[in-house]
Amino acid sequence: MDFLPMQNPTDSYQWLAAFYVMIAVLAIPFAASFVLKLVPAFGKVSRTNKEAAAQQVKKSYYNPIQNRSKRWGFTALLINFYVITPWVITTESQAWWEILLDVFVILMVYDFFYYLVHRFLFHDGGPLVWVHAVHHQQRNPCRQDSNYLHPIETCAGVLLYGATIGLTGLIMGDFSVITIAITCIAFSEINLHNHDRMQEDRFPFKYLNYMSYMHHVHHARFTGGNFATISLFYDWLFGTYDTGNGWGPHLRPEGDQRDARIVKAQEEETGADGSANASA
Repeated sequence: MDFLPMQNPTDSYQWLAAFYVMIAVLAIPFAASFVLKLVPAFGKVSRTNKEAAAQQVKKSYYNPIQNRSKRWGFTALLINFYVITPWVITTESQAWWEILLDVFVILMVYDFFYYLVHRFLFHDGGPLVWVHAVHHQQRNPCRQDSNYLHPIETCAGVLLYGATIGLTGLIMGDFSVITIAITCIAFSEINLHNHDRMQEDRFPFKYLNYMSYMHHVHHARFTGGNFATISLFYDWLFGTYDTGNGWGPHLRPEGDQRDARIVKAQEEETGADGSANASA
């Protein structure tokens, strides 16, 4: 009887492919940012957020929290790309429709679990409310505030994405390097954009404006809805979709909206520094 030779487990460990993807994930958004700024609307958004960030860094506590989050976030990113991703990545070519399907599945699976973590651990009296309260000090956030996080939350978000890649890869098979690169860039850039201060409510920017606005609604009150990050599908599905009037047990009268623009106006009137109690 002929026996098939045993496969060396390390043959499935594609560390070099994962390394190249990590470089692409860091380099592509950096390069693209310069091109996007050539579009007047995106240039305006960039300037608005840089001006807001310039005010934030004047606070003595701001940069230490940012730097701590960056260190832990990069550590979690290395874990994703050297412990998880190499086992579920392939350099073999795949059909374009398969890549698009895989990207969709990964992002929606990730968003489902992120929704649950965000809603039940970080809000609704969850055990990690004290962790998430750091992020919610920013009631009218700018792009840079997306990284204003407690390190536990930073690692939870990045490693949850990595775990999603690993689990879906075990079920669906290895993912193309293109799939991994697209999903990681989308995961990062969507989260960054949700914190953008943006007022471009016109075609073709309406959806981007909408996503930013809805996440600012979430930040305006700690009891706000909109817990998903990739899309608001799960908020619609589970009844936490919040346009500014709250949701479920946190519904408020129509005239009691506290959206991002109202918060901004209040901060300008009172001279608030944005670090108010997150439990409000």
